[in-house]
Amino acid sequence: MTEPSTDRPLVQILIASTRPNRAGEPTARWVAEQAAAGGVFDIEVVDLAEIDLPMLAEPGHPSERRYQMPSTRAFSDVIDRAAAYVFVMPEYNHSYNAALKNALDHLFWEWRGKPVVLVSYGGVAAGARAATALEPVLVALQMHVVGFVPIPLIDQLLHLDGDRRVFRPTEPIEHSLTKALDALHRTMQPRTV
Repeated sequence: MTEPSTDRPLVQILIASTRPNRAGEPTARWVAEQAAAGGVFDIEVVDLAEIDLPMLAEPGHPSERRYQMPSTRAFSDVIDRAAAYVFVMPEYNHSYNAALKNALDHLFWEWRGKPVVLVSYGGVAAGARAATALEPVLVALQMHVVGFVPIPLIDQLLHLDGDRRVFRPTEPIEHSLTKALDALHRTMQPRTV
């Protein structure tokens, strides 16, 4: 998205949904464009549909970091290089989706202590129940939620542009993402005494 820089932290935009025709892909593309436009982050999109992790099959505990499966080692390398994350996540049956839980459970140290922004989407509830359900998992990984961007009625915000679906946010959603990205940037700045 942006020219890599040693001065800017790498933020990964993680597309949590793996369903065909998912709303997460165009939404994440918009999030990545907005995050890159600020010029303070290097941006990388990580798509769980492309990563294609098996359901947790490592024989050892993730905290041991002795991965035997090539898929886990490759995923570890990807996640480990980021300084922070933006999870673009759906709400399924009042909770977050299995692919996101599986991805989080595959690793421990790679996630540990890093800040995250949650961009949740769904119907009227805007994915808020998914974000709430995810919070104990993030606490266990010692991750810090620094921003939340709820997107209600996602289907009404997806439009065709040629043969490609695009996400067109409302002004409050744009404002919410700007605030969340600003909070993420502040969190990653060294503190002065």
